[in-house]
Amino acid sequence: MALDLQSIARTVRGTIHLGDVPAHTPVDGLTRLEDYVVVANAAFATLLTGDDDALRSRLERGGAAAESLRSAVFVSPFDTPALRALLAEHHVTAILGTVLPGEAEGSDTGAPEAAGDAGLRVAALHAQLAAVLAEDQAASDRLVASGTKVLTQVARRGGAPAVIAELAQRIDGWAVLLDAHGQMITSAGAGRLHIDDATAVALGRPVRVRHPGLQVHQVGSDRDLTGYLVIASRTSVTSRTRDLASQSAALFDLVLRTRDPSVTERLGREALMEVLLAGGPDAGLLLHRWGVHETGLTAFQLGTRTRTIDVERLIVRWLDELGAEHVFVGGGGRIRGFVPDDLADELAARVRAFTPLGNATAHLGLGLPTSAELLRRSAIQAKQALDTALEDRQSVVRYSELPTVELVLDALGDESSAQLAAVLDGLRDPDGAHRDLTATLRVFLAEHGAQRATAARLGIHRQTLSSRIRRIEELTGLSMERADDRAAAWLALRALGLSAAQP
Repeated sequence: MALDLQSIARTVRGTIHLGDVPAHTPVDGLTRLEDYVVVANAAFATLLTGDDDALRSRLERGGAAAESLRSAVFVSPFDTPALRALLAEHHVTAILGTVLPGEAEGSDTGAPEAAGDAGLRVAALHAQLAAVLAEDQAASDRLVASGTKVLTQVARRGGAPAVIAELAQRIDGWAVLLDAHGQMITSAGAGRLHIDDATAVALGRPVRVRHPGLQVHQVGSDRDLTGYLVIASRTSVTSRTRDLASQSAALFDLVLRTRDPSVTERLGREALMEVLLAGGPDAGLLLHRWGVHETGLTAFQLGTRTRTIDVERLIVRWLDELGAEHVFVGGGGRIRGFVPDDLADELAARVRAFTPLGNATAHLGLGLPTSAELLRRSAIQAKQALDTALEDRQSVVRYSELPTVELVLDALGDESSAQLAAVLDGLRDPDGAHRDLTATLRVFLAEHGAQRATAARLGIHRQTLSSRIRRIEELTGLSMERADDRAAAWLALRALGLSAAQP
């Protein structure tokens, strides 16, 4: 429920008489005085309607029945000094002098002349309050229904990370999704700061929880448990947050069961992809066995700058819509694969039409069409095209549209490219890998030698950057003051397959 006592008082045009229940307390129900037995939830208030004499009799009898009234709110169309004195004596909160629809305010708030008139007015007040609470519940149900619809749409586009981010925003709090063993799958809001609390509550561990008021929702059934959804909300509207979280838990059960292929399938695809990239007759034969009978294929790479989009789910859906075989593998936040030449434009159209979630977008790089025996070159071209798409924030980039430098590099043979890349061999770590110094050079060149922008992008001090640049110059023999040397370094980075778009 979203209504509190102040909202109820304004709706029925009554005056709040404060007792032990504060005016901002949310309301969770309505009952008649004679049917009220026990406090349902200490954080919420129950509205009571009934006869003033019955209220007096119950309070004067004392005991548990009288004590429970201090946690409820008495609502009456009457407002008399005697009633106020009774309420004040027993610290009972009330809404007095309510006005029924069609009545003038203050027309008859004193004691009724006849008991029958009092009963009718109390019955009418009860019906009015029931209608108000029912309307509020219906509005809350509509919010839950609309929220569930949005969460479902988000799940189709971005998988579990997108759902949990949307849920945390709608409940004004944080959420953590755990697997059946208590390991975190994903989180949103401040959830990552409360992993220990979420795990302890979900698994029932006997430890002190620092964050009170957590809700735990099981994902999956007792026999086939998938995980746990743990949420915390800053709002007091627990019924709506509980309903939304319950719907999200059911959604996660579907997403987690269908979002990824099995480990065996992944390993199989990776092994098959290596055969395709090796080329030769074996590649063509394998494609035929895979169900691909087209003579020409185009390599593609699909990626995104954010983790809120599940690119593997996207490519599966798009390939299914195109009627194409799933010739792809995933890894490192990218999807690498091949499509028939005549479907490349259709795939590009779907990427361009993809509706982004916030600032998240999908990016596609397409290589040049090639035969089944020469797929490796097209795959390299697709990677370079995706690097450019990410760097320039374009949805689709074709290799044929890349700047001249890419075409020059492509025209070089493997031996020439290796010689060009060897310019930067001095930057390798003892284990032979390109790491900090190479990354610094890459960003420095991408920022056109601007030290302030480079340091900010790398997250280091400008003095540290200057020291690294001097070290790079010592190890490579290049001078970053000379345009030719900077161009040589950039070509060497490109020959290594590195670009400013990469982390």
